[in-house]
Amino acid sequence: MTRNHSHPSRRTLLGGAALTAFAVATGAGTANAATATAATATWPTEFPLPDGFLPEGIAIGRKPYAYMGSRANGAIYRTDLRTGEGKILFAGGTGLIAVGLKLDHDGLLYVAGNTGVARIHDSRTGELIKTYQLTDPTGHFINDVTLLGDRAWFTDSRDAALYGVPRGRSGDVRALPLTGDWVQTPNANNANGIVGTPDGRALIVVKSTPGELYNVNLKTGHATKITLVGAADVVNGDGLYRIGRTLYVVQNRLNLISVFHLDAKATTATLTGTITDPRFDVPTTAARFGNRLYLVNARFTSPQTPETTFTGVAVSI
Repeated sequence: MTRNHSHPSRRTLLGGAALTAFAVATGAGTANAATATAATATWPTEFPLPDGFLPEGIAIGRKPYAYMGSRANGAIYRTDLRTGEGKILFAGGTGLIAVGLKLDHDGLLYVAGNTGVARIHDSRTGELIKTYQLTDPTGHFINDVTLLGDRAWFTDSRDAALYGVPRGRSGDVRALPLTGDWVQTPNANNANGIVGTPDGRALIVVKSTPGELYNVNLKTGHATKITLVGAADVVNGDGLYRIGRTLYVVQNRLNLISVFHLDAKATTATLTGTITDPRFDVPTTAARFGNRLYLVNARFTSPQTPETTFTGVAVSI
């Protein structure tokens, strides 16, 4: 593994046990982050996924299980992080797609379904509980999801809008058009990864093309471009993960995670380091357990066939 740090002392403060303590203090840790951090030391740092699975999203909750979605048929695969062994939880089906995923404390798994669709599954059984048709099935790409307050918020990479789905089993969808600094780039992936701001009052969205971060007002949809310090852009920005005021931006085709420190209002992001790893093969999204980030390799630059092999990998933070 190779790490490049703009500010090594800051990374030292946010590494290992210190990071866990920081995460717990900010409410971003797992149920028992200190125990989880100690346990992961002996767990595998790489695990296989089914051949031809075409993974993109990954979600981890308070228990040591990773859930990954398939672009091939919308299947969901669950891996035990303690052993690296996994199984198909939901078999998927014709016309289904699963990209971004998030897991809530009630065991509900929220899945971005690409073709205008959001799905909710029972994470214990894989059962499909509800499907929301957020927008037209063609010309849209429901790409990623985050949980904030009483809604799961989904991005649409092909339209300047976010969609808020009620957390639970029923309710009305809220469409939130993006305005302000947001300018949609034609014929390209725009809104992609999404997380809540540290104060929980807004959303941070990465615009993959040309590589920008935005702070989005939850009430109005007004998007304010976040000023980057120490980095020209976050081109190929895909999944986002935040711990306190530390924001991890997965830049898929660059095989890179850029690490930023957010100011108090999440209007400025200062680059504090990067994480690379020789096992990265176009990683897309990240989820955390203990002192590790787990990522799936989508391998966009490799043949996407039923025989193509795929893996998940873990890196220390």
